Amino acid sequence: MIELLEGGLEGAVGLLRFSMEAIAAFCIFVGLVTSVLAAVRHPQRTMESNFLLLRLRLGSWLALALEFQLGADILSTIVAPTFEELGKLAVIALIRTFLNYFLSRELAKEEERESQLRALKETMKPNH
Repeated sequence: MIELLEGGLEGAVGLLRFSMEAIAAFCIFVGLVTSVLAAVRHPQRTMESNFLLLRLRLGSWLALALEFQLGADILSTIVAPTFEELGKLAVIALIRTFLNYFLSRELAKEEERESQLRALKETMKPNH
């Protein structure tokens, strides 16, 4: 009976892990599409402003994808992993966590820079 339950749990976790990895891939795809559409829709923006917008858009989707990948990695540790698998997953999780941390920090800086650019543009507009 326990073996049957373990097999069912393994199958469910495997399906959930696959789903989270698919969602992560979808997030990257959506980030790519929205970034390209933003670049095409706003060619009149300055190069710097457009570049910041694209980085913020794509970076946000990449950060979300990393979260889903990390969740998928955590799911891998649920069903009786070996020490070797745990070690590999720990390294992968650590790398993804650091990537996400630094990406989030960079996105926050880019958002602040974008808001400063907008504020500067507003002060430069002539008052009517």
